[in-house]
Amino acid sequence: MTRNERSEGAHPSSEGRAPRAVYIHIPFCTNKCHYCDFNSYVLKGQPVMDYLRALEHEMEHTVQQHPPGVIDSIFVGGGTPTVLTPEQMDYFLTSVRRAFPQWSPDIEFTMEANPGTTDADKLQVMREGGVNRISFGVQSFNNDLLTGIGRIHNTDDVYRSIDNAKRAGFANMSIDLMFGLPNQTVEMVGHSVEKALELDLPHLSIYSLKVEENTLFHAMYHRNELPLPSEEDELDMYMLIMDRMKAAGYEQYEISNFARPGYASRHNATYWRNEDYYGLGAGAHGYVGRQRHLNIKGVTPYNDACKQGLPRLDSFRVEEAEAMEDFMMVGLRMLEGICIERFSEQFNGALLDKVFAQPIKRLLKKGLLEPTEAGYRLTEQGLLFGNDVFAAFVGALAQGTKQ
Repeated sequence: MTRNERSEGAHPSSEGRAPRAVYIHIPFCTNKCHYCDFNSYVLKGQPVMDYLRALEHEMEHTVQQHPPGVIDSIFVGGGTPTVLTPEQMDYFLTSVRRAFPQWSPDIEFTMEANPGTTDADKLQVMREGGVNRISFGVQSFNNDLLTGIGRIHNTDDVYRSIDNAKRAGFANMSIDLMFGLPNQTVEMVGHSVEKALELDLPHLSIYSLKVEENTLFHAMYHRNELPLPSEEDELDMYMLIMDRMKAAGYEQYEISNFARPGYASRHNATYWRNEDYYGLGAGAHGYVGRQRHLNIKGVTPYNDACKQGLPRLDSFRVEEAEAMEDFMMVGLRMLEGICIERFSEQFNGALLDKVFAQPIKRLLKKGLLEPTEAGYRLTEQGLLFGNDVFAAFVGALAQGTKQ
Protein backbone atom coordinates (compact mmCIF):
# COMPACT_ATOMS: atom_id res chain seq x y z
CA MET A 1 0.00 0.00 0.00
CA THR A 2 1.18 3.46 -0.63
CA ARG A 3 2.51 5.46 2.29
CA ASN A 4 -0.33 7.98 2.31
CA GLU A 5 -3.00 5.55 1.28
CA ARG A 6 -2.62 2.95 3.98
CA SER A 7 -4.51 3.19 7.29
CA GLU A 8 -1.50 4.04 9.41
CA GLY A 9 -3.79 5.70 11.88
CA ALA A 10 -7.46 6.34 12.28
CA HIS A 11 -8.92 9.78 11.93
CA PRO A 12 -11.96 11.04 13.81
CA SER A 13 -15.19 11.87 12.09
CA SER A 14 -18.81 12.58 12.71
CA GLU A 15 -20.86 9.94 14.45
CA GLY A 16 -23.92 8.08 13.26
CA ARG A 17 -23.07 7.56 9.60
CA ALA A 18 -22.59 4.12 8.10
CA PRO A 19 -19.00 3.85 6.84
CA ARG A 20 -18.60 4.01 3.08
CA ALA A 21 -14.88 3.21 2.86
CA VAL A 22 -13.00 -0.04 3.49
CA TYR A 23 -9.31 -0.68 4.09
CA ILE A 24 -8.12 -4.31 4.02
CA HIS A 25 -4.60 -5.41 4.94
CA ILE A 26 -2.78 -8.31 3.28
CA PRO A 27 0.46 -8.57 5.31
CA PHE A 28 2.52 -10.84 3.04
CA CYS A 29 5.57 -9.73 1.03
CA THR A 30 8.23 -11.39 -1.08
CA ASN A 31 10.81 -9.63 1.12
CA LYS A 32 11.07 -6.84 3.69
CA CYS A 33 12.34 -3.53 2.29
CA HIS A 34 15.00 -1.70 4.28
CA TYR A 35 12.76 1.33 5.01
CA CYS A 36 9.49 -0.49 5.67
CA ASP A 37 7.86 -0.38 9.10
CA PHE A 38 4.45 -1.57 7.94
CA ASN A 39 2.96 -4.74 9.37
CA SER A 40 4.32 -7.22 6.81
CA TYR A 41 5.87 -10.67 6.79
CA VAL A 42 7.90 -12.59 4.23
CA LEU A 43 5.49 -14.89 2.39
CA LYS A 44 7.41 -18.16 2.55
CA GLY A 45 5.83 -20.60 5.01
CA GLN A 46 2.93 -18.31 5.94
CA PRO A 47 -0.59 -19.77 6.44
CA VAL A 48 -2.11 -17.68 3.67
CA MET A 49 -5.43 -19.49 3.27
CA ASP A 50 -5.92 -19.58 7.04
CA TYR A 51 -5.38 -15.83 7.02
CA LEU A 52 -7.90 -15.25 4.22
CA ARG A 53 -10.49 -17.33 6.10
CA ALA A 54 -9.79 -15.38 9.29
CA LEU A 55 -10.17 -12.13 7.35
CA GLU A 56 -13.51 -13.39 6.07
CA HIS A 57 -14.60 -13.98 9.66
CA GLU A 58 -13.53 -10.50 10.69
CA MET A 59 -15.50 -8.98 7.84
CA GLU A 60 -18.59 -10.96 8.87
CA HIS A 61 -18.32 -9.89 12.54
CA THR A 62 -17.61 -6.28 11.57
CA VAL A 63 -20.64 -5.75 9.34
CA GLN A 64 -22.87 -7.42 11.93
CA GLN A 65 -21.69 -4.92 14.54
CA HIS A 66 -21.55 -1.89 12.20
CA PRO A 67 -23.66 -2.37 9.05
CA PRO A 68 -22.12 -0.65 6.03
CA GLY A 69 -23.60 1.96 3.77
CA VAL A 70 -23.15 1.93 0.02
CA ILE A 71 -19.39 1.48 -0.38
CA ASP A 72 -17.60 4.25 -2.29
CA SER A 73 -14.02 3.03 -1.93
CA ILE A 74 -12.08 -0.11 -1.09
CA PHE A 75 -8.32 -0.11 -0.69
CA VAL A 76 -6.31 -3.31 -0.35
CA GLY A 77 -2.80 -2.72 0.95
CA GLY A 78 -0.02 -4.51 2.72
CA GLY A 79 2.46 -6.03 2.44
CA THR A 80 1.96 -6.86 -1.19
CA PRO A 81 -1.59 -8.06 -1.88
CA THR A 82 -0.60 -9.27 -5.35
CA VAL A 83 1.62 -12.03 -3.91
CA LEU A 84 -1.65 -13.99 -3.58
CA THR A 85 -2.08 -16.70 -6.19
CA PRO A 86 -4.98 -16.31 -8.64
CA GLU A 87 -6.95 -18.89 -6.64
CA GLN A 88 -6.28 -17.12 -3.34
CA MET A 89 -7.10 -13.78 -4.94
CA ASP A 90 -10.44 -15.11 -6.18
CA TYR A 91 -11.31 -16.44 -2.71
CA PHE A 92 -10.39 -13.11 -1.14
CA LEU A 93 -12.30 -10.90 -3.58
CA THR A 94 -15.38 -13.12 -3.38
CA SER A 95 -15.41 -12.78 0.41
CA VAL A 96 -15.10 -8.97 0.13
CA ARG A 97 -18.11 -8.79 -2.18
CA ARG A 98 -20.10 -11.05 0.13
CA ALA A 99 -19.40 -8.90 3.19
CA PHE A 100 -19.93 -5.58 1.39
CA PRO A 101 -22.55 -6.28 -1.31
CA GLN A 102 -23.68 -2.70 -1.96
CA TRP A 103 -21.19 -0.77 -4.09
CA SER A 104 -21.48 2.68 -5.57
CA PRO A 105 -21.72 2.50 -9.40
CA ASP A 106 -18.45 4.46 -9.61
CA ILE A 107 -16.67 2.72 -6.73
CA GLU A 108 -12.90 3.16 -6.50
CA PHE A 109 -11.44 -0.29 -5.73
CA THR A 110 -7.68 -0.03 -5.41
CA MET A 111 -5.16 -2.80 -4.91
CA GLU A 112 -1.49 -2.26 -4.21
CA ALA A 113 0.97 -4.20 -6.32
CA ASN A 114 4.70 -4.57 -6.60
CA PRO A 115 6.19 -4.72 -10.10
CA GLY A 116 6.73 -8.33 -11.10
CA THR A 117 3.79 -9.74 -9.09
CA THR A 118 0.99 -9.21 -11.62
CA ASP A 119 0.72 -11.81 -14.35
CA ALA A 120 -2.17 -11.98 -16.81
CA ASP A 121 -4.15 -14.63 -14.91
CA LYS A 122 -4.00 -12.73 -11.63
CA LEU A 123 -4.96 -9.43 -13.27
CA GLN A 124 -7.97 -11.11 -14.87
CA VAL A 125 -9.12 -12.39 -11.48
CA MET A 126 -8.67 -8.91 -10.03
CA ARG A 127 -10.74 -7.35 -12.79
CA GLU A 128 -13.51 -9.90 -12.42
CA GLY A 129 -13.48 -9.37 -8.65
CA GLY A 130 -14.15 -5.65 -9.01
CA VAL A 131 -10.67 -4.12 -8.70
CA ASN A 132 -10.51 -1.10 -11.00
CA ARG A 133 -7.40 0.75 -9.80
CA ILE A 134 -3.84 -0.48 -9.23
CA SER A 135 -1.15 1.31 -7.25
CA PHE A 136 2.36 0.10 -8.13
CA GLY A 137 5.22 0.51 -5.66
CA VAL A 138 7.93 1.62 -8.11
CA GLN A 139 9.96 3.95 -5.79
CA SER A 140 12.71 4.73 -8.35
CA PHE A 141 13.75 4.21 -11.96
CA ASN A 142 17.37 3.74 -10.87
CA ASN A 143 18.22 0.06 -10.45
CA ASP A 144 21.13 0.72 -8.10
CA LEU A 145 18.91 2.75 -5.78
CA LEU A 146 16.26 0.01 -5.86
CA THR A 147 18.84 -2.54 -4.75
CA GLY A 148 20.05 -0.17 -2.04
CA ILE A 149 16.60 0.15 -0.46
CA GLY A 150 15.89 -3.58 -0.56
CA ARG A 151 13.51 -3.75 -3.52
CA ILE A 152 13.74 -6.90 -5.61
CA HIS A 153 12.22 -5.53 -8.81
CA ASN A 154 14.01 -3.57 -11.54
CA THR A 155 12.84 -1.04 -14.09
CA ASP A 156 12.10 -3.74 -16.69
CA ASP A 157 9.62 -5.26 -14.23
CA VAL A 158 7.91 -1.87 -13.93
CA TYR A 159 7.30 -1.53 -17.66
CA ARG A 160 6.23 -5.16 -18.02
CA SER A 161 3.77 -4.93 -15.10
CA ILE A 162 2.15 -1.74 -16.38
CA ASP A 163 1.84 -3.21 -19.89
CA ASN A 164 0.22 -6.34 -18.42
CA ALA A 165 -2.26 -4.21 -16.50
CA LYS A 166 -3.17 -2.17 -19.58
CA ARG A 167 -3.73 -5.33 -21.59
CA ALA A 168 -5.98 -6.63 -18.82
CA GLY A 169 -8.11 -3.48 -19.16
CA PHE A 170 -6.86 -1.36 -16.27
CA ALA A 171 -6.80 2.35 -17.13
CA ASN A 172 -6.74 3.83 -13.63
CA MET A 173 -3.22 3.26 -12.31
CA SER A 174 -0.86 5.02 -9.95
CA ILE A 175 2.80 4.62 -9.12
CA ASP A 176 4.77 5.52 -6.02
CA LEU A 177 8.14 7.22 -6.15
CA MET A 178 10.42 8.13 -3.25
CA PHE A 179 12.94 10.91 -2.74
CA GLY A 180 15.49 11.57 -0.03
CA LEU A 181 16.86 8.04 -0.44
CA PRO A 182 20.42 7.07 0.53
CA ASN A 183 22.90 8.09 -2.20
CA GLN A 184 20.11 9.74 -4.22
CA THR A 185 20.89 13.01 -5.98
CA VAL A 186 18.58 15.74 -7.26
CA GLU A 187 19.45 14.60 -10.80
CA MET A 188 18.37 11.05 -9.99
CA VAL A 189 15.01 12.30 -8.75
CA GLY A 190 14.59 14.30 -11.96
CA HIS A 191 15.34 11.19 -14.02
CA SER A 192 12.75 9.11 -12.14
CA VAL A 193 10.10 11.80 -12.48
CA GLU A 194 10.85 12.05 -16.21
CA LYS A 195 10.48 8.28 -16.65
CA ALA A 196 7.28 8.26 -14.61
CA LEU A 197 5.76 11.04 -16.71
CA GLU A 198 6.56 9.13 -19.90
CA LEU A 199 4.14 6.43 -18.71
CA ASP A 200 1.29 8.98 -18.88
CA LEU A 201 -0.57 7.51 -15.90
CA PRO A 202 -3.44 9.38 -14.24
CA HIS A 203 -1.95 9.44 -10.73
CA LEU A 204 1.47 9.61 -9.03
CA SER A 205 2.40 9.56 -5.35
CA ILE A 206 5.86 10.90 -4.52
CA TYR A 207 7.00 10.59 -0.90
CA SER A 208 10.07 11.56 1.05
CA LEU A 209 11.87 8.82 2.94
CA LYS A 210 11.16 8.71 6.65
CA VAL A 211 13.59 6.66 8.71
CA GLU A 212 11.23 4.69 10.94
CA GLU A 213 12.00 2.65 14.03
CA ASN A 214 12.29 -1.14 13.70
CA THR A 215 13.72 -0.93 10.18
CA LEU A 216 17.15 -1.75 8.80
CA PHE A 217 17.58 1.91 7.81
CA HIS A 218 16.93 2.98 11.41
CA ALA A 219 19.72 0.73 12.65
CA MET A 220 22.04 1.98 9.89
CA TYR A 221 21.18 5.61 10.69
CA HIS A 222 22.22 5.19 14.31
CA ARG A 223 25.47 3.56 13.21
CA ASN A 224 26.07 6.57 10.94
CA GLU A 225 25.95 4.23 7.93
CA LEU A 226 23.03 5.81 6.05
CA PRO A 227 24.25 8.37 3.46
CA LEU A 228 21.13 10.52 3.24
CA PRO A 229 20.88 13.68 1.09
CA SER A 230 21.27 17.02 2.86
CA GLU A 231 18.17 18.95 3.91
CA GLU A 232 18.92 21.47 1.15
CA ASP A 233 19.09 18.74 -1.50
CA GLU A 234 15.88 17.16 -0.21
CA LEU A 235 14.10 20.51 -0.45
CA ASP A 236 15.45 20.93 -4.01
CA MET A 237 14.12 17.46 -4.83
CA TYR A 238 10.65 18.38 -3.62
CA MET A 239 10.67 21.70 -5.51
CA LEU A 240 11.76 19.89 -8.68
CA ILE A 241 8.96 17.34 -8.27
CA MET A 242 6.31 20.01 -7.83
CA ASP A 243 7.56 22.02 -10.80
CA ARG A 244 7.81 19.02 -13.14
CA MET A 245 4.40 17.66 -12.20
CA LYS A 246 2.72 21.04 -12.63
CA ALA A 247 4.37 21.55 -16.02
CA ALA A 248 3.10 18.13 -17.11
CA GLY A 249 -0.50 19.07 -16.29
CA TYR A 250 -0.93 17.20 -13.01
CA GLU A 251 -2.80 18.77 -10.11
CA GLN A 252 -1.02 18.54 -6.78
CA TYR A 253 -4.05 17.87 -4.62
CA GLU A 254 -2.14 16.79 -1.50
CA ILE A 255 1.40 17.26 -0.21
CA SER A 256 2.64 14.00 -1.80
CA ASN A 257 0.00 13.24 -4.43
CA PHE A 258 -0.56 14.37 -8.02
CA ALA A 259 -3.39 13.52 -10.38
CA ARG A 260 -4.94 14.23 -13.73
CA PRO A 261 -8.34 15.94 -13.40
CA GLY A 262 -10.85 13.48 -11.95
CA TYR A 263 -8.27 10.94 -10.77
CA ALA A 264 -7.48 12.09 -7.21
CA SER A 265 -7.62 9.12 -4.87
CA ARG A 266 -11.03 8.95 -3.27
CA HIS A 267 -9.82 6.59 -0.59
CA ASN A 268 -7.05 8.98 0.45
CA ALA A 269 -9.64 11.71 0.87
CA THR A 270 -11.50 9.54 3.38
CA TYR A 271 -8.55 9.81 5.76
CA TRP A 272 -7.78 13.45 5.05
CA ARG A 273 -11.39 14.49 5.65
CA ASN A 274 -11.65 12.49 8.87
CA GLU A 275 -14.44 10.27 7.64
CA ASP A 276 -15.28 6.82 8.99
CA TYR A 277 -13.75 3.71 7.46
CA TYR A 278 -13.51 0.02 8.22
CA GLY A 279 -10.00 -1.26 8.95
CA LEU A 280 -9.68 -5.02 8.42
CA GLY A 281 -6.79 -7.45 8.64
CA ALA A 282 -3.72 -8.02 10.80
CA GLY A 283 -2.42 -4.76 12.24
CA ALA A 284 -5.07 -2.66 10.50
CA HIS A 285 -6.42 0.52 12.07
CA GLY A 286 -10.04 1.52 11.63
CA TYR A 287 -12.36 4.28 12.75
CA VAL A 288 -16.13 4.06 13.17
CA GLY A 289 -18.30 6.39 15.22
CA ARG A 290 -15.31 8.13 16.84
CA GLN A 291 -14.12 4.74 18.08
CA ARG A 292 -10.58 3.92 16.99
CA HIS A 293 -9.24 0.38 16.88
CA LEU A 294 -6.00 -1.45 16.17
CA ASN A 295 -5.98 -5.11 15.24
CA ILE A 296 -3.61 -7.80 16.46
CA LYS A 297 -0.50 -7.71 14.27
CA GLY A 298 0.92 -11.25 14.10
CA VAL A 299 -0.56 -13.53 11.44
CA THR A 300 -1.19 -16.62 13.60
CA PRO A 301 -2.43 -14.64 16.64
CA TYR A 302 -4.74 -12.72 14.31
CA ASN A 303 -6.03 -15.95 12.76
CA ASP A 304 -6.71 -17.42 16.20
CA ALA A 305 -8.45 -14.28 17.47
CA CYS A 306 -10.82 -14.19 14.50
CA LYS A 307 -12.20 -17.58 15.53
CA GLN A 308 -13.47 -15.96 18.74
CA GLY A 309 -14.73 -12.62 17.38
CA LEU A 310 -13.12 -9.33 16.47
CA PRO A 311 -9.27 -9.48 16.56
CA ARG A 312 -8.69 -6.30 18.55
CA LEU A 313 -5.35 -5.37 20.07
CA ASP A 314 -6.74 -2.05 21.28
CA SER A 315 -9.92 -0.02 20.96
CA PHE A 316 -10.72 3.35 22.45
CA ARG A 317 -12.87 6.41 22.01
CA VAL A 318 -11.30 9.55 20.55
CA GLU A 319 -12.06 12.62 22.63
CA GLU A 320 -13.44 15.67 20.86
CA ALA A 321 -10.35 17.84 21.41
CA GLU A 322 -8.07 15.25 19.81
CA ALA A 323 -10.55 14.76 16.98
CA MET A 324 -10.56 18.49 16.28
CA GLU A 325 -6.77 18.66 16.24
CA ASP A 326 -6.60 15.72 13.85
CA PHE A 327 -9.15 17.40 11.59
CA MET A 328 -6.75 20.31 11.17
CA MET A 329 -3.50 18.36 10.87
CA VAL A 330 -4.78 15.82 8.37
CA GLY A 331 -7.11 18.09 6.43
CA LEU A 332 -4.42 20.69 5.77
CA ARG A 333 -2.42 18.07 3.86
CA MET A 334 -4.88 18.65 1.00
CA LEU A 335 -4.13 21.67 -1.12
CA GLU A 336 -7.81 22.65 -1.13
CA GLY A 337 -7.41 22.97 2.65
CA ILE A 338 -9.96 22.56 5.40
CA CYS A 339 -13.61 23.58 5.33
CA ILE A 340 -15.16 25.57 8.17
CA GLU A 341 -18.62 24.18 7.38
CA ARG A 342 -17.39 20.57 7.45
CA PHE A 343 -15.73 21.24 10.82
CA SER A 344 -19.03 22.55 12.17
CA GLU A 345 -20.90 19.50 10.83
CA GLN A 346 -18.47 17.05 12.41
CA PHE A 347 -18.33 18.78 15.77
CA ASN A 348 -21.91 19.72 16.60
CA GLY A 349 -21.84 23.29 15.36
CA ALA A 350 -18.42 24.24 16.77
CA LEU A 351 -16.85 27.32 15.18
CA LEU A 352 -13.40 26.57 13.78
CA ASP A 353 -12.25 30.18 13.93
CA LYS A 354 -13.11 30.30 17.63
CA VAL A 355 -11.73 26.87 18.57
CA PHE A 356 -8.34 27.40 16.88
CA ALA A 357 -8.17 31.19 16.94
CA GLN A 358 -4.62 31.44 18.31
CA PRO A 359 -2.75 28.92 16.10
CA ILE A 360 -4.59 30.12 12.99
CA LYS A 361 -3.69 33.73 13.76
CA ARG A 362 0.00 32.82 14.25
CA LEU A 363 0.17 30.76 11.04
CA LEU A 364 -1.54 33.48 9.00
CA LYS A 365 0.97 36.00 10.33
CA LYS A 366 3.90 33.75 9.43
CA GLY A 367 2.55 33.32 5.89
CA LEU A 368 2.11 29.55 6.25
CA LEU A 369 -1.70 29.60 6.02
CA GLU A 370 -4.06 31.62 3.87
CA PRO A 371 -7.86 31.98 3.91
CA THR A 372 -10.08 30.48 1.20
CA GLU A 373 -13.78 30.89 0.50
CA ALA A 374 -14.39 27.64 2.42
CA GLY A 375 -11.77 27.86 5.15
CA TYR A 376 -7.97 27.75 5.17
CA ARG A 377 -5.16 26.12 3.20
CA LEU A 378 -1.39 25.98 3.13
CA THR A 379 0.41 28.75 1.28
CA GLU A 380 3.26 27.87 -1.09
CA GLN A 381 5.62 28.45 1.83
CA GLY A 382 3.39 26.40 4.11
CA LEU A 383 3.52 23.54 1.65
CA LEU A 384 7.29 23.38 2.03
CA PHE A 385 7.09 23.51 5.82
CA GLY A 386 3.92 21.53 6.41
CA ASN A 387 5.26 19.80 9.51
CA ASP A 388 5.61 23.18 11.22
CA VAL A 389 1.96 23.92 10.43
CA PHE A 390 0.73 20.56 11.67
CA ALA A 391 2.79 20.85 14.86
CA ALA A 392 0.94 24.08 15.69
CA PHE A 393 -2.21 22.03 16.28
CA VAL A 394 -0.67 19.18 18.29
CA GLY A 395 -2.06 19.56 21.79
CA ALA A 396 -3.33 23.03 20.92
CA LEU A 397 -6.63 22.63 22.77
CA ALA A 398 -5.02 21.00 25.79
CA GLN A 399 -2.72 24.04 25.98
CA GLY A 400 -5.68 26.32 26.37
CA THR A 401 -6.05 27.80 22.90
CA LYS A 402 -9.72 26.89 22.79
CA GLN A 403 -11.78 30.01 23.41
